[in-house]
Amino acid sequence: MLLTGSVVVDPRTVLRDGAIVTEGPRIERVGKRSEIAPQYTDHEHQSYDILLPGLVGGHIHSVQSLGRGIADNTELLDWLFDYILPMEASLSAREMEVAAKLGYLEMIESGTTTCIDHLSVAHADEAFEAAGEIGIRGVLGKVMMDQRSPDGLLEDTQEALDMSERLIQKYHGSFDDRIRYAVTPRFAVSCTEDCLRGARELADAYDGVRIHTHANENRSEIKTIKNDTGMRNIHWLNEVGLTGKDVVLAHCVWTDESEREVLAETGTHVTHCPSSNMKLASGIAPIWDYLNRGINVALGNDGPPCNNTLDAFTEMRQASLLQKVDRLDPTTTPPARIFEMATLNGAKAAGFDELGAIREGWRADIVGLSTDCTRATPLHDILSHIVFAAHGDDVRFTMVDGTVLQEKGKMTAIDAEAVRQRASEIGLDMDLEEERRSAQQQKPIED
Repeated sequence: MLLTGSVVVDPRTVLRDGAIVTEGPRIERVGKRSEIAPQYTDHEHQSYDILLPGLVGGHIHSVQSLGRGIADNTELLDWLFDYILPMEASLSAREMEVAAKLGYLEMIESGTTTCIDHLSVAHADEAFEAAGEIGIRGVLGKVMMDQRSPDGLLEDTQEALDMSERLIQKYHGSFDDRIRYAVTPRFAVSCTEDCLRGARELADAYDGVRIHTHANENRSEIKTIKNDTGMRNIHWLNEVGLTGKDVVLAHCVWTDESEREVLAETGTHVTHCPSSNMKLASGIAPIWDYLNRGINVALGNDGPPCNNTLDAFTEMRQASLLQKVDRLDPTTTPPARIFEMATLNGAKAAGFDELGAIREGWRADIVGLSTDCTRATPLHDILSHIVFAAHGDDVRFTMVDGTVLQEKGKMTAIDAEAVRQRASEIGLDMDLEEERRSAQQQKPIED
């Protein structure tokens, strides 16, 4: 396919009046339109205002998509244990499939082509199959929870590890290696030492399998781990083997100097989720300090119930502005650095090489943006526009592995309206069930 754009941009290059040629799953040529287009007149040709590498969601909860808006204005642990975990536990296999599809659909529509996805305890097969069907690139993992977990989610430790291994054997490297596995203990609060150590042993047993968990998101979480282990959270994770170049830790809002040294020394990846951290009042992660220490920092949306959107452009804007106001320094987190976090850094965290930039021989994950809007007028600086002004609904074209999933704003790989309709029906059923439970709780006791 021949793609042309007024601008072709990645974290290192801005090419005016550019062209990209894809062949199979790879980028074959990149250069000036005037030099390349005449040589490929026999190729299918599409043109967009801005062409950029697909964005990477470094920490996502696709299967929480059906819970968007159910637990606003709530502190993290109450939000999780009173609302989100019960919702996850209530979902059937079919409902979990729809939830995953809804999440992946939103990401593809808004320019995210790769995600590191934290699923749920049950029905993980349905999410893997949904990702394969829709065509997104992903590192997915079944959640493990063997303590402090509500009914429907509490697991036996060995059963959790055995189920994870079954999924690794079935899905790691599947769908032409678009889908890979991450061993996914939810967080140390809900996982025993045996579970955490078992996660490390399982990841070590299979080439390319990663580990994905939450860490230091909230001060109450840190206090709980300190009471359990006598250690701060990052030190505990390091003790049980959950740090290193194959580990992605979401949030890392509250770290002390010694923990930051561990993250840097071990090469552990951090995913920053600014909107979620603000909405849950968790705090401001010190990502500028992390970057200056050489820690790889990706960007993530977290889940729809603690963000309300999976639009990665929103996270780029929030990440930059939040650091500027926290440090009282307008030079902090310039657009190029933020764009790099959303592309190259995310690809590194996910473990995919040759991903996150527009380069010959690299993976053909490409997004096309429209600038036909007032927000893009005038367009002085492309990177500034992408980070501070662009929205996910500006995305008109999405390609993953050389396959077009969205063109001219229409999904080609899945019936998007059917997914939205089914998700709305499930959401209505959830609302009715909640109303029924509330009515029962409020019913007066009769003699």
